[in-house]
Amino acid sequence: MSKSFAVLPCNGLDKGAGCIAREIALNLIEKSDSEMICPVLYRIADARYNKIAQEKPLLVIDGCQTRCASKLASEKGLKVTAKVTVTEEAKTRGFELGDSLRLGENDLKLAGLVADELLLETETQKSPGSETTAESASLYPETYDYEVYKKDKFIFRVPKEGLLFNENDSWVYISGNKARVGVTDYVQQSLSDIMFFTPPVVGSDVEQFGELGAIESGKAVFEVVSPVSGKIIAVNEELSVAPELINQNPYEKGWIAEVELSDLENDKELLLEFEGYFTILKRKVDDFHV
Repeated sequence: MSKSFAVLPCNGLDKGAGCIAREIALNLIEKSDSEMICPVLYRIADARYNKIAQEKPLLVIDGCQTRCASKLASEKGLKVTAKVTVTEEAKTRGFELGDSLRLGENDLKLAGLVADELLLETETQKSPGSETTAESASLYPETYDYEVYKKDKFIFRVPKEGLLFNENDSWVYISGNKARVGVTDYVQQSLSDIMFFTPPVVGSDVEQFGELGAIESGKAVFEVVSPVSGKIIAVNEELSVAPELINQNPYEKGWIAEVELSDLENDKELLLEFEGYFTILKRKVDDFHV
């Protein structure tokens, strides 16, 4: 029997990607026992849809990086089982999206392919990147020994060993030809309460100092600047439903992504060890609080 979902699609029907999100949802409903959660009605009358979301795994289908469906799920406190973003799926599969709201042959094909893959039932099936994360969990420390810098009521922690940093307040822990990447305490303290996480696309390439997703609070959106170059092999999917993990500890459960390294020796030339970054951190904090 195929999988079935409670499907929360994008409500951006004034955009092509939003129309494709709806088409994916329709495919799922036609091919399985999946049920639709109407994003418009859900905002004003959620009792019925909460029941659906509790009975079936919740699938969120975003049209684009605005991620309106993901934000709605977060606002309602729903536990998200899986997510797809139409623009990312198109990029990964080599589909070019147009501006028309009427779906063309390629749009319908993309929607069908995404829906069919979501419904494939195999014991080993996992969401993109989760298998890599599970297999590589033992490569990275669960806890670190921290040096602390205090300023007023704020406490900034930096791991003393094992990590390298860039001046853009991102860190990397290297294990062989793979690495885990995240942001530092300075970022999460500056942003305050983090509400949303926009992950990078698993399977895509990133250059050193390229964008590695984004995190957002009520104050600002922060684009994560990658300290290394390589292929993105996993993202921290827990952040999609619990971005506050970055506030709790950006070095441990609040990490951002994992990268298969492509040019480590050259990348290292532009990275800082603990002493160098800790000096920069203190200067930034002092300047910010003057």
